[in-house]
Amino acid sequence: MKKIVLNFKTYVESAGENGLRLARIADEVAEDSGVEIIVCPQHWDLALISKNVKCKVFAQHVDLNSPGAFTGSLTIDGMKSSLGKGTLINHAEKKVGLDYVRKVVDKCNAFGLETLACADSLKEASELDKIKPTMIALEPPDLIGTGVSVSTAKPDEIIETVKLIKNSIPLAGAGISNADDVKKAFELGLNGVLLASAFVKSKEPKKFLESLANVY
Repeated sequence: MKKIVLNFKTYVESAGENGLRLARIADEVAEDSGVEIIVCPQHWDLALISKNVKCKVFAQHVDLNSPGAFTGSLTIDGMKSSLGKGTLINHAEKKVGLDYVRKVVDKCNAFGLETLACADSLKEASELDKIKPTMIALEPPDLIGTGVSVSTAKPDEIIETVKLIKNSIPLAGAGISNADDVKKAFELGLNGVLLASAFVKSKEPKKFLESLANVY
């Protein structure tokens, strides 16, 4: 199934009730279109949103600590208790490295949770595929937040990524900002997209998200 993953980051526009509103919009579009939409809210809102939408809710990051005396840690156990279905990991804004990703994937697998690992290059995507996260998003850091999509700027890397990834679902991240970017990603063989500001900061987020879902 094609996927749209929405990273809310820590924008003011996606905090608290704003985040819940955006998640409900995603839920409505997913139900109407039949497209799988995954939302990644701010950590403070994970339980609130999980309890109020049907679509999958992921954390934006997790730590490896077990429950206990670890002040400030974002545990996988806590994510599961908050009804999260999975997590982003190794995002360009929160790099953790391959060994860390491996441990997160192993623990999430044990809990029946999904993982979306971000790769900043073709080489990293290839290494991540050996770890077998549920999904891998190719997300060159120089394109994040630029409005220039990886599917347009680096199509050759996308094609090679699709060829290399055998164990995970390949997605496009970085710079996805309109339906044409999504269409191009699919034409290159990807199974979905990961985006953030284009949705969160849209003046008409439902209309925008519907335009992406209609590509399917």
